[in-house]
Amino acid sequence: MPQATSADLSQITLRVEATPNPATMKFCFSQAVVDAPIDFSSALEAESSPLASKIFGFPWTSSVFLGPDFMSVTKQDWVDWDYLAEPLSGLIRDHLSQNIPVYVELASTSAPADSDSNAVQAGDTDLVQRIKRAIDREIRPIVAYDGGDVHFAKMTEDGVLHVKFKGACAGCPSKSVTLKEGIEVRLKEIFPEIQAVVGI
Repeated sequence: MPQATSADLSQITLRVEATPNPATMKFCFSQAVVDAPIDFSSALEAESSPLASKIFGFPWTSSVFLGPDFMSVTKQDWVDWDYLAEPLSGLIRDHLSQNIPVYVELASTSAPADSDSNAVQAGDTDLVQRIKRAIDREIRPIVAYDGGDVHFAKMTEDGVLHVKFKGACAGCPSKSVTLKEGIEVRLKEIFPEIQAVVGI
């Protein structure tokens, strides 16, 4: 379960960046606001994040991904970022300037089942443990640069690694290129046991 940092949010500055996914914009914070990423695909899931809840108040919001020091917001196709980016930046800045928490742990809220899928679990084989560590160390920081995240899903006996994309990467048109020419190439270099990497 992610936890909020104890930072004074009113001191955080905000920078807006486009991502390779035209439906997603990345809002970068000058310091970390949570210690682990979390993905919100509905207003109900966003109850633990006062900021994500505000963003889901807009009918054009498709999903919100909260990374340690950024937030990726994915819009629906019927509206353009030219009209949304500046007002949304203002809403986020206003939220932070009032030092309102970005994330709060609710007793009745549990993290999505796959939120810690990269964490080494009892029962993981040595290969799966090493793959999870490699994803955390080498793949996730690069994907986070574009406002997304990638998680281990499963490894099959025939050597096929299944991963799940989140944030800006989830609906990105260039996801297949990232998967095959980036993630798969790198992980196959490290682990000859991997025959293919597929997204779910």
